[in-house]
Amino acid sequence: MEDKWRLVAVTAVAPVAWGATYVVTRHLLPADAPLWGAALRALPAGLLLWALARRRPRGEWWWKAPLLGMLNFGAFFVLVYVAAQLLPSSIASSIMALAPLALAGLAWPLLAQRPTVRWALGAIAGLVGVLLVIGLGSGSVSAVGVAASVVALFASSLGAILTTRWRDETPLLATTSWQLTAGGAVLVVVAGVSEGPPPRVDAAGLTAYAGIAVIATALAFVCWFTGLRHLPAGTVGLIGLLNPVTGVLLGVVVGGESLVLPQVLGILLVLGAIAVTSRSRGRERPGPSREVTTAASHGPSSP
Repeated sequence: MEDKWRLVAVTAVAPVAWGATYVVTRHLLPADAPLWGAALRALPAGLLLWALARRRPRGEWWWKAPLLGMLNFGAFFVLVYVAAQLLPSSIASSIMALAPLALAGLAWPLLAQRPTVRWALGAIAGLVGVLLVIGLGSGSVSAVGVAASVVALFASSLGAILTTRWRDETPLLATTSWQLTAGGAVLVVVAGVSEGPPPRVDAAGLTAYAGIAVIATALAFVCWFTGLRHLPAGTVGLIGLLNPVTGVLLGVVVGGESLVLPQVLGILLVLGAIAVTSRSRGRERPGPSREVTTAASHGPSSP
């Protein structure tokens, strides 16, 4: 049990980092260069992990990695970056917290994965908590920002399903680095054509870009995929609900957004759902026949 809770803690690094990314993006990075924002997040993180993995793609990974890179990182990061500029941190991160339901809808027909009763009850409790946060969040709601979050949610959910379907014995560090590098390389080209030279930022902006690339991308995705390999996938999905909790709390502390009692109750409900679901029976194991696979509550989460 102690090892399991240690894995839960490792996995939780990802949604916490993604939730923090909303606030960092909104307050420290330029709003008019979303493509460069995504490229400067993905490519440095991919190159860093590739330097650590020291392994090139082989066989089908030459086309699988670019496809997964665009779904999990390329298109996803652009849309999350746009949403972070248009929505309050609490609302943007809470929309992405619907990832467990999006993945359940895709994984059931595509991977024949059926959610367990425990997972379903935990998801209901967690999403009720998220609805409390969304319904009472402060600030105006941009329709474009909401649309960007929803499309990002679908793209990352599909990427997670295909990542699960195509998983083999290739080391996790290597496959993650290939996806990030492929997605980031495409984004650099698209950003250069669409937005011109990279945006000029001050020292705080450079620090923000570096932190997002290293902590909220390279480290976060390694932790997230580690959780998916060693914990029941439904448990990992609900851990992802820490994304909106982090976004709300940092939105209050850093962004000056309001926090009212129902939102506090919602946060507590989310934490309770994660705790209860993480205490699943010992015989449960990760795998397509047990629970719904979920790998996309990032961002801002995720950004």
